[in-house]
Amino acid sequence: MMNTLGSWVTIGHPNVIEIMCNAGFDWLVLDMEHSPMSYETAQTLTAIIQGKGKKAYIRVAKNDDVLIKKALDIGIDGIIIPMVSSRIEAEKAMSGIFYPPDGNRGVGLSRAQDFGMGFELYKNEHKNLKVIFQIESVEAIKNLREILSIPKLTGTIIGPYDLSGSIGKPGNYDDQEVQAMLKNYKRTSQEMKMPYGFHVISPDIELVQEKKKEGYTILAFSLDSLFLYEMIKQNLIRK
Repeated sequence: MMNTLGSWVTIGHPNVIEIMCNAGFDWLVLDMEHSPMSYETAQTLTAIIQGKGKKAYIRVAKNDDVLIKKALDIGIDGIIIPMVSSRIEAEKAMSGIFYPPDGNRGVGLSRAQDFGMGFELYKNEHKNLKVIFQIESVEAIKNLREILSIPKLTGTIIGPYDLSGSIGKPGNYDDQEVQAMLKNYKRTSQEMKMPYGFHVISPDIELVQEKKKEGYTILAFSLDSLFLYEMIKQNLIRK
């Protein structure tokens, strides 16, 4: 996931997945927080992504043991936990992600465990799951050092909309207070040698390059619906 480029998926259709994989993304995040995607659909899409030689991740709806367990049993390569704002919340997430003795994840036999035929293999391999926390609030910035000190954390990704919204300024990235939080996020992550990321919402690759120059190594480039919208809009303007 580090030093590669991924994107977000909200349109739960196999054709969309194949198109985005063929376009060259290294990984895709199935967004189960802000889309109507079902677990059945997510499992089908995960199989397509992995069949294309790409990595499949899921952003769960919230930091909840049951939602985390169901997502991981699909057989994804990693998981993104939204709205992690404290060490307690970070520890709760990790507990739900890993089997005992590292956590309290319940054992099931689904696609991840090859439907029961590969549990022993998965039991060992799941310790290498990619775990990404989303830093999306002023509280998370205040508690960032404690959050980043959690064992088994792969990295974090900033949630720019919710971060600015947490101080009553949603989408106002140029605000001085928002900029100060972003600088704090980068500086603390660098000091603790923890990979840090950014989801560039606008489908403008130059913005992604800017973030790469700033040291972000987990970079998500826009999302399926915006790519579709921008292409339609640009061509309609020229009609």
